Amino acid sequence: MDKTYVPKGDIEKKWVLIDASDITVGRLATQISAILLGKNKPTYTPGVETGDYVVVINARHIKATEKRLESEMYYHHSNYPGGLKSINLRHLLDKNPEKVIKSAVWGMLPHNKWGRKLLGNLKVYGEAEHPHQMQKPQPVK
Repeated sequence: MDKTYVPKGDIEKKWVLIDASDITVGRLATQISAILLGKNKPTYTPGVETGDYVVVINARHIKATEKRLESEMYYHHSNYPGGLKSINLRHLLDKNPEKVIKSAVWGMLPHNKWGRKLLGNLKVYGEAEHPHQMQKPQPVK
């Protein structure tokens, strides 16, 4: 019978830097969600927060085909009748590129309190500058 491993004490959380330029959204989101969940560590335990902090830069420069830029739609609702709003990927990348990556990663995390807490460990920036230089994030390929 296998025993379950549960990490005890403080879990060391590192800062990871990912450059999103010329990477498709889905492949980037799977990599980010695995790091947030801690699946890249040998101490991974389901339901325990063993993941790292992730800083994503150059979110505006992700790779997408012309067809996907026009056909991929993002929706939100104002909770009023007729309040459904939609925007395509091209306009959302111009207006708010952070939302594209966050929504893709959110789709790959658990949809509960734990997933919302993990999403708080994700920092996304449209360009190469970010305010987390003091944490010395390690680049990931």
